[in-house]
Amino acid sequence: MDVSEFSQTFHSIVTEMSRVVVGQDDVVEHVLIAALARGHVLIEGVPGLGKTLLVRALGQVVGADFRRIQFTPDLMPSDVTGGNVYDQGQGRFVFMPGPVFTQLLLADEINRAPAKTQSSLLEAMQDRSVTTDGVTRPLPSPFLVIATQNPVESQGTYPLPEAQLDRFLLKVQVSHPSRAAEQQILTNYLHGFDPTDLSRIGLEQRIDAARLIEMQQLIHSVRVDPELVAYVADIVGRTRAHRSVYLGASPRASIGLLVTARARAASQGRDFVIPDDVKVFAPGVLRHRLILHPDAELEGTTADDCVEAILRAAPVPHTAA
Repeated sequence: MDVSEFSQTFHSIVTEMSRVVVGQDDVVEHVLIAALARGHVLIEGVPGLGKTLLVRALGQVVGADFRRIQFTPDLMPSDVTGGNVYDQGQGRFVFMPGPVFTQLLLADEINRAPAKTQSSLLEAMQDRSVTTDGVTRPLPSPFLVIATQNPVESQGTYPLPEAQLDRFLLKVQVSHPSRAAEQQILTNYLHGFDPTDLSRIGLEQRIDAARLIEMQQLIHSVRVDPELVAYVADIVGRTRAHRSVYLGASPRASIGLLVTARARAASQGRDFVIPDDVKVFAPGVLRHRLILHPDAELEGTTADDCVEAILRAAPVPHTAA
């Protein structure tokens, strides 16, 4: 596979998913880029915008095993990772894998579970393995966690700790569709579209897990000039010195910004990164990693405002193709 074939495959996946996820092309592209960059995604949006539908459609189009966990206040860590259960027939304890043992995991409304349950995903998201009773078991490959949360409702929720947020490569914000997109959604329903049965509309599988892994590996061949490396480091470094930011992004954010830029370059059919690749994904990589000063929050400043100001201030390098 070369970058031209990579780009064609990428856009065919986006086109197929857009048949059911209407008016959210930017969100679809960001989630797919994260999957190709071997990163996890936190999707934030009010109910009813198709967050769950997007994840189910992605699983079907890329041919990945899919499981969903509905996070609730009474969910226990073992409900996520699994645990040892006594088997009377064998006369011994046998490990029963939890739903985390899949290729595509939807952590629905992740902030409705307490911190101890949220933390059960930390090892899985970082090391792609699960340790129970002293035994470490690898997770399937590829492995991708897509979590959702509602930004409006706070009753009965538990904010994600910084260590958990930092495990997500991207935080994607889903907004309401345009009027034209909403009319198309209504038309689809009038013609019998059922979001619970994607097979009825003939949603096609474009790739399989082996092909997805091949695309993930191709990203490592995308060239990044030293000037672009310095540009990424400059942007992330400025988050630590911004007057509105109490705690800036970590080196993990720098790596995330670099890998998403390489994935975007390949999706555009290029084997080299340009500054625009970095700019497009800077908000998604950084917005959930910045902790603002309380005074800045009271003034209405957001993390996106800080990232936008940083991108304006950071000198853009001139690179040759």
